[in-house]
Amino acid sequence: MKNYKSKNRLNAAEYINGVLAGDRVLLSRAITIIESNLTSDKKLAKEIIQSILPNSGNSIRIGITGVPGVGKSTFIEAFGKLLISKGHKVAILSIDPSSQRSKGSILGDKTRMEDLANLDEAYIRPSASGDTLGGVANKTGETMFLCEAAGYDVILVETVGVGQSETAVHSMTDFFLLLMLAGAGDELQGIKKGIMEMADMLVINKADGDNVKMSQMAKRQYQNALHIFPLSESGWSPLVSTVSAIKNTGIEWVWDEIGNYKKLVYDNGYFVKNRNRQKIQWMYNNINDSLKELFYGSKDISKELTGLEEKVISSEISPVKAAENIIKKFKASF
Repeated sequence: MKNYKSKNRLNAAEYINGVLAGDRVLLSRAITIIESNLTSDKKLAKEIIQSILPNSGNSIRIGITGVPGVGKSTFIEAFGKLLISKGHKVAILSIDPSSQRSKGSILGDKTRMEDLANLDEAYIRPSASGDTLGGVANKTGETMFLCEAAGYDVILVETVGVGQSETAVHSMTDFFLLLMLAGAGDELQGIKKGIMEMADMLVINKADGDNVKMSQMAKRQYQNALHIFPLSESGWSPLVSTVSAIKNTGIEWVWDEIGNYKKLVYDNGYFVKNRNRQKIQWMYNNINDSLKELFYGSKDISKELTGLEEKVISSEISPVKAAENIIKKFKASF
């Protein structure tokens, strides 16, 4: 294996062996390399991923989303503690919103899930969404593989919950869980049809105190709404439930039903089919990223773009024609 020693980096073998041994420090450092934009780190990341790939895939990947304020972190903490009590190792990949100006991110999930973060069987990795569409970090898929190779058999991917992220997370997980609130207005107007169609389970959180009655009403509304959707390719009929993460009620039911889902899709072949589809999508995502990097990384293209911007602003050339010209120049360089 090649040795990459810049910027206090270890060699690939040390990261690989550390991840496979379940070393949390080396796992975190390996993920940092995966997320890095440095050219030397990209080479190292490819070597790490290629080597650990045969040891990945042995988990159930669960996407969890919902609007801000729905109680995702509280739910995940209660859910994660339940799974650990049942002998599982849980990795939480939480995508935090980044500033489009500074590219900074709050990354506060370890603070919000303090009890879970202190358990040896839990690994929480907050990642900034950066400029990725919808708030899903570019390298979330690779990070999942590393966590699986490190022995985590349940992967929870928490999204920002701002719209497009749901589609991205749905495409990289096995089970998609949508957290909802009752009493926030007309429930059926509060969510897009497309998101409901993707959900394998709708969970109405904060079903406690004075909110119990409204939660039950919301549950019936969602159940009625789901009946209008055709059966999904997986053969699974989406379920609706109410939980209280604070009171720790309904959480175990959620896990039991995820187990029923897993058995169904294993038996009918959908699980493997979906995982294979995800691998192909991962390949195309990397192709797209590489092409974008190749295009914008060209000094000639960068110089040409500056001139084109001025011409577009002055209406000397249309944006469509400008794009056509720059693509022609790029193709001619090969």
